Amino acid sequence: MTLGNLRDLYQQTILEHYKKPKYKGKTNPVDRYQKGHNPSCGDTIELTLQLDESGDNITDAKFEGEGCAIAIASADLMAEAVKGKSVEEALEMVRRFQAMMKGEDEFPKEQRKLNVMQGVSQFPVRIKCANLTWHTLKAALESQASVESNGFISNEKEDG
Repeated sequence: MTLGNLRDLYQQTILEHYKKPKYKGKTNPVDRYQKGHNPSCGDTIELTLQLDESGDNITDAKFEGEGCAIAIASADLMAEAVKGKSVEEALEMVRRFQAMMKGEDEFPKEQRKLNVMQGVSQFPVRIKCANLTWHTLKAALESQASVESNGFISNEKEDG
């Protein structure tokens, strides 16, 4: 695939997930809740997760919020990708996504849909937009909090 075709695929996928996100809303019940904010451009994501009875697997993931096309598309792709994954697998996906944004990794064949977000790494100022939902997911999984609070996670101190 040529570089131009890859760029077109990246732009098309971002726009599809921005205009018609499949995972917008709130899970029922809400087993994990986290709000994320990117002060650099104002993106805000409220992530809810539904876990199985053991609390070890994500049965559903949804988000609400406002943001640029990259932030919303990243949230929608992330919600789709973590559904059915264990908490450990989801945390590994966070690590891999953040490494991908630095050009250090990419997703394996079965999760290759997420690799389309590699295009964001060409625009360093937009990396925080793509990473916001992944930072929020990590905080939600590590917090054990299911109640909505006024607190939010910020990715302002993120490198690059």
